[in-house]
Amino acid sequence: MQVEIPLSRTLLRASLRQQRRSLSPSQQIQAAQQLYRQFAQHPLFRRAQHIALYHASDGEIDPKFLMHEAWRRGKSVYLPVLPRWSKTTMLFQRVGPNQQWEKNRFGILQPRWCAAEQRAAWALDVVFLPVVGFDQQGGRLGMGGGFYDRCFAQLCQREHCVTPQRIGLAHECQRVEQLPLAPWDVPLSAVVTDQAWYVAQA
Repeated sequence: MQVEIPLSRTLLRASLRQQRRSLSPSQQIQAAQQLYRQFAQHPLFRRAQHIALYHASDGEIDPKFLMHEAWRRGKSVYLPVLPRWSKTTMLFQRVGPNQQWEKNRFGILQPRWCAAEQRAAWALDVVFLPVVGFDQQGGRLGMGGGFYDRCFAQLCQREHCVTPQRIGLAHECQRVEQLPLAPWDVPLSAVVTDQAWYVAQA
């Protein structure tokens, strides 16, 4: 039984990644625009001042319109960065419209390292993170590196658990009935797609 969970997760991850990669460039742009419309006037987005997003890759739904709107409204935007000296740590660094970029060890663009621009995860208002798959129970299937899970699990181990709201962003085609979850998975508050909001149901 112990090998069934990772095997099913591996197969599901591969299938869902292929589905999102199969979307055409025009479908990706349309999805990004519709995602933006889901948030433009939402109270969560209006109130938040310190927002973490991500640089889309591998067919992920692109939050770039949200990023530009956040800058327009004077909000602080952060992206995940992976340090060279630790293989398991993920940090959040402030970015701006004229940001300088570099590739991390996975070939994904991240802001050029600047410790002075980094902010503790617990001090963020909301983290919008990519998902490979999701269900309405708040389950998230990621890329398999476990960076987000480790980051938020460490926060919950503190004496006073303070964590930002965790909102997954995804294409509608990434929704499944129920994910096979692992013990280390940290649940989401909600998932938002180009078509709908899915608030976690315990």
